[in-house]
Amino acid sequence: MKKTLVFGASLKPNRYSNLAIHRLVDSGVETLAYGLREGEVSGVNISNNLDKISDIHTITLYINPKRQEEYFNSIIYLAPKRVIFNPGTENPKLYKLLENSGIEVDIACTLVLLSTGQY
Repeated sequence: MKKTLVFGASLKPNRYSNLAIHRLVDSGVETLAYGLREGEVSGVNISNNLDKISDIHTITLYINPKRQEEYFNSIIYLAPKRVIFNPGTENPKLYKLLENSGIEVDIACTLVLLSTGQY
């Protein structure tokens, strides 16, 4: 399946990024996580260092557009095949940068994609 990076991962169980990690793992998706705080969710280590991450198919975003700006270059450098913009992360400026780099933009909800078999 598509190796996925949960970008904006949280240790807090009530966060959608946390739930996404659980659902991705339960669905058999190889899952990595990046967040501000290191820790573990559903057997997945949350890293706070993007330099240790590579060979990603999909990035699923869980950070707001204002905070995304500092990561534009890092996201493009990771060279995923697609980036999923979950509700609240929509960012036309980043869409354009990604599309210009040949990266697919998917404005969707990872949890819905998983639950409907469209992931």
